[in-house]
Amino acid sequence: MPTKSMPIEAVLFDLDGTLLDTARDLAKALNMLLVREDKVELPYEVIRKVVSNGGNAMVSLGFNTTIGEPEHTRLYRELLDIYGKDVASHTRPFPGIEKLLAHIAALGLPWGVVTNKPRTYSEPLLNIINLEPSCSALVCPDDVSNRKPHPEPMYLACKTLNCHPQRTVYVGDHKRDIEAGRNAGMPTVAALYGYIEDDEDTNSWQADYTIQQPEDLITLLNTLI
Repeated sequence: MPTKSMPIEAVLFDLDGTLLDTARDLAKALNMLLVREDKVELPYEVIRKVVSNGGNAMVSLGFNTTIGEPEHTRLYRELLDIYGKDVASHTRPFPGIEKLLAHIAALGLPWGVVTNKPRTYSEPLLNIINLEPSCSALVCPDDVSNRKPHPEPMYLACKTLNCHPQRTVYVGDHKRDIEAGRNAGMPTVAALYGYIEDDEDTNSWQADYTIQQPEDLITLLNTLI
């Protein structure tokens, strides 16, 4: 992790559950699909906990299917189609994110996003939400051969920002995020306000730091500059 003699140069975020609260739009899409398939809608809080595991996990939750089954593949594609038509009706930055980004800018640091969410959803979503200061790097699975937890997308983000991985903080709300950051040699921050299942042992992620809310990162960054 960085020290006073080796300060950080950039901050990277996961997207869903870390930077943006996208769960309501994703839950809406799943429930629309459930109704279409004559199934019972699920409570928002139940869906929220699996959002960071991706669309396949949401389909499995709603329909008790398994990745690889033809029915699961069909439902997954339909879920993405529904979601892609309306990605930001209810999505907002988590409380404190805008203040955090302003602080990052005041420190003279660029920020970016490394996500496993395809660019066809990530880019329009960020454009609609229009965070200020704007994102300086967006790396999606479309841009690399290996997605998180592989370090390849992390390295690409650093290359884009012209910063060193060991001086770049990565913030995420999933074990996969912390593994990706650690695999790239980055100092890692677990966002415990994100989409985390009840039985998840976040201590096992071995993040360098944890935060309970986005504004906690302001204090942490001040110690690393």
